[in-house]
Amino acid sequence: MPLLQTPTQTPTPITSFDQIRPQWRELLGRSVVNNLYITPVWQELWWSAFQDGRALAGFYLTDAAGDLTAIASLSRCGDHYSLVGNSDTFDYNDFVIAQGAEAAFYPALLDTISANGGRQLDLHSIGEDSPTLAMLPALARERGYAVAVEEEDVAPRLTLADTWDEYLAGLSKKNRHELRRKLRRLEGHDNWRWYCVSDPAAAADRMDVFLDLMRRSDPAKAEFLTADREAFFRRIVAATAAEDVLRLFLMDMDDKPVAASLCLDYDGVRMLYNSGHDPDYRYYSVGLLLHSLCLRDALERGYRCFDFLRGNEPYKYRLGGRDHQLYRITLRQAD
Repeated sequence: MPLLQTPTQTPTPITSFDQIRPQWRELLGRSVVNNLYITPVWQELWWSAFQDGRALAGFYLTDAAGDLTAIASLSRCGDHYSLVGNSDTFDYNDFVIAQGAEAAFYPALLDTISANGGRQLDLHSIGEDSPTLAMLPALARERGYAVAVEEEDVAPRLTLADTWDEYLAGLSKKNRHELRRKLRRLEGHDNWRWYCVSDPAAAADRMDVFLDLMRRSDPAKAEFLTADREAFFRRIVAATAAEDVLRLFLMDMDDKPVAASLCLDYDGVRMLYNSGHDPDYRYYSVGLLLHSLCLRDALERGYRCFDFLRGNEPYKYRLGGRDHQLYRITLRQAD
């Protein structure tokens, strides 16, 4: 068993997501890792839907001035600790740590878990550029933990060009030709439009349409949408619309909805969270083209990145996505 060391800072337990909500939001702006999934809004909604008998076991650290330096949003079941969230509904996960505070945080993390009887820490959806991936495994090995670091998935993303023409020039010749050809075919149809809803009332009104298109587009998506997950989607849409993060794009053809792309805008990044389309309109590639229009809109608004999120579906690469690796890290105390 690793020796218990005195934490460099005294941890304060997190008992609710309201406890430090304003400070949490402020700390995200100073953290190396900052994404929508590690905001208190997303975490609290997930916890209310999927905690499944687990207990909150997180903590936060402050500096001498009383300012937050790190948040570990953890849950536990017995002696097994993990980050709040799961890979089904979190594309990314991590700790929230002020830049420069990592060296104090990771020892405090291991000390706190060990002091409370924890013997395993399981971290999912850790990005390739995370300080957690760079620092925690080596520290844990030094302390005698068994450490496993495994590739979990990919999340393709694209750094956005300044103009649409520059974006197209960055695609492969084949993909550029195919996208232009499909856009011309769509534009040749005399009854189509695309639009975006973002306010809470309009988003709620279109949710049945979105979920129906999602189910119809792919049997795997229909299977994924259990009653619990559908309820979670509806709560996420309501919460992100209230925070002006939601962008629900829809395409109509022949006066009926044929595609939907649920996007989330956060910190200069547009994320494509999920989507659906009418299989009867596949000839027009309505799903792919609506994604391309969402991407063009983000580019024209000056966003720095379009994130296709978890999964290696071919359309992400046709639109220029490049893999960002996600990892699973498991730490176990030696017997």
